[in-house]
Amino acid sequence: MNNILEKILKNPISIIAKKEIMDNVRNLWIIIMTVIFAVLTIAMSAVGSYFSEGFQDLEITILLMMSIVQLLVPIIALMLGYAAIVGEVEKGSMNMLISLPTSRLEIILGKLFGLGGVLSFTILVGFGISGVIIGLLVPNISYIEYIIFIIATILVGLVYLYIAFFFSNLFKKRSTALGGAIFLWFFFNMFLPFILLGIAWGGAALSDILAGSAPDWYYLIELINPISVYTALVYLNIGGGIPAGATSTPMQYPEFYTSELMVLILLIWIIAFFGLSYWRFSKKDI
Repeated sequence: MNNILEKILKNPISIIAKKEIMDNVRNLWIIIMTVIFAVLTIAMSAVGSYFSEGFQDLEITILLMMSIVQLLVPIIALMLGYAAIVGEVEKGSMNMLISLPTSRLEIILGKLFGLGGVLSFTILVGFGISGVIIGLLVPNISYIEYIIFIIATILVGLVYLYIAFFFSNLFKKRSTALGGAIFLWFFFNMFLPFILLGIAWGGAALSDILAGSAPDWYYLIELINPISVYTALVYLNIGGGIPAGATSTPMQYPEFYTSELMVLILLIWIIAFFGLSYWRFSKKDI
């Protein structure tokens, strides 16, 4: 058992992942974001007293936190990933890394495992601590839905991390990779929802969407947006505990919207951009 553990720890992938974790943990902003997640979750639960008295159960907290997650988590993931390759190329440290007895696949896996670990730890600790605190204040808490919310948040964060990592392989300058990451955030969070609404307007379905319902073709198009997929995954699993007034319109997803489909789509995003990153890095002249 000790020999197996020793081999794993001495594996190039583990060494590179550990380096990525240590480099990012030293950055104060990761610690700050973890604290922000915890504070905002508790604050959203307290703000939920608008709907009833005292601290709220985790279902209401999840609903209130979703909009914050949709803004913050992609930003954190993009900031973690955009300079992972191009930053080391600019500093010259990538040449040294490639000169070592490591394959390019091992470099890619090590960096992605390390960065993914940092992102997952930030989300898990930030939301986990606040969930425990709320659980102590609210009786009869069921944590299943909250755990699903955390897993869904990690998945959508990994989607943005892998996309940013691909940008880091694609561009030759850190500033260009950062610009691509920023554009991506605006596209999925600002531009694409308006584009979809424009399509709905042309299809005379806007009134249905505003009323909380829409034709199946609209929901099918929305699946190209990982944020929409994340939102659907969370709503499909928070059960029937949404109180009146907690949302402006009830969610009425079509029958083909299932948790399994949403998870599969997010995994396809992750696998696809892992493949693209490896393909680009294997062809990259450093």
